[in-house]
Amino acid sequence: MRIIQGKSIHIPQVHNLILALAVFEREPKAVINTPLQMEQDYENGLFDFIVSLNEEENVIGFALYYWRYSTWKGKSFYLEDFFVQKDYRSKGIGKELFEECLRIAKLESCSQINWQVLEWNKRAISFYENIGAEISTEWYNGTIPLT
Repeated sequence: MRIIQGKSIHIPQVHNLILALAVFEREPKAVINTPLQMEQDYENGLFDFIVSLNEEENVIGFALYYWRYSTWKGKSFYLEDFFVQKDYRSKGIGKELFEECLRIAKLESCSQINWQVLEWNKRAISFYENIGAEISTEWYNGTIPLT
């Protein structure tokens, strides 16, 4: 396994993993994004991503991120989605992906990394806590769908 910076050619495979993530998160019909839209958004600099590749060069995990700005903390790294295929879990791939996110965030002089985790995803919460993350249950998320 190896981790590299994602490229446009990886987007269709990443999109397939996003669909698998939606099923895992009990929202299989929620994904309206397409590989074509993702490619356009990637080319326009709206996000970046890293991928984990297996021996056959197939994407088996990814972390998709972008920069955000905190009025309290300054530049932040926002980890939008982070996922490893089921057959490859518990092999250290998730930890390697997350460590690469930390490296990128430090290189970019970010003050913090932010992400969300579902309250019922105890395995993920444990993973994050084991690497030193603070998981807050204090804030609610707000969303207004525009589509």
